[in-house]
Amino acid sequence: MKTKWKQFSVLPGFSLTLGFTIFYLSLFVLLPLSAVFLKTATMDWGALWAAVTDPRVLASYKLSFGAACIAALMNVVFGLLVAWVLVRYSFPGKRVIDGLVDLPFALPTAVAGIALTAIYSENGLVGHYLQSLGIKVAFTPLGIIVALTFIGLPFVVRTVQPVLEDLDTHVEEAAASLGATGWQTFRRVILPELYPALLTGFALAFARALGEYGSVVFISGNMPMYTEITPLLIMSKLEQFDYAGATALAAVMLLASFVLLLFINLIQWRTGRRYAVKG
Repeated sequence: MKTKWKQFSVLPGFSLTLGFTIFYLSLFVLLPLSAVFLKTATMDWGALWAAVTDPRVLASYKLSFGAACIAALMNVVFGLLVAWVLVRYSFPGKRVIDGLVDLPFALPTAVAGIALTAIYSENGLVGHYLQSLGIKVAFTPLGIIVALTFIGLPFVVRTVQPVLEDLDTHVEEAAASLGATGWQTFRRVILPELYPALLTGFALAFARALGEYGSVVFISGNMPMYTEITPLLIMSKLEQFDYAGATALAAVMLLASFVLLLFINLIQWRTGRRYAVKG
């Protein structure tokens, strides 16, 4: 009896598609990333260590990773709320709000930065009232978090929304009929189903915020040791023709981002596997 290994497909076979996949990833992902490390390798160890551990650079690391993490966590909370409202309720203007969620995707980052700076500056529409309360947003780390939250919200909403749409509401009704409170139903019934999607949304929002430049450069004020992000330092070194120093900072950001995203993906994989076993 002959075993049928090949299956009909409208696309080319496995070997050809795999070849195209490797070629595409090598050309547009692996080669540019490897160029960063190859350029960095031209520096001697002392110069490399001095470039990546300069106090000004360390301050930019702390600000970039800290603001990106805070913004991603905020987007997890508010992105879940937005997705919940869009999925579970019907109200006038729902399609308009649903479309506005994708606005940060299409809006040029420079335009977003200028708009946020105008709104949250001391004389801005919102910043004027916040200033009277002693809260300054523009040209502070808080302004950077606001900008990163703005550009990262759609990643969480669009990741969680399909999962909520597929979630069976009868399970929630069954939990309520068994005496579970609203919080217990959310924590033990809904949240386990949403947890992998929330982790994915967090990872996407974090990665997007970590590499953001256009919207942050306007609202941050770019003050060294205070509101200067690492991408701005990389651009400054490129403008000074310090390509080795710029690629050294880029290599550090790449390695740190890879480790963090790998850790998040491992948590997501273990969580999904645990829930699959329980199911």
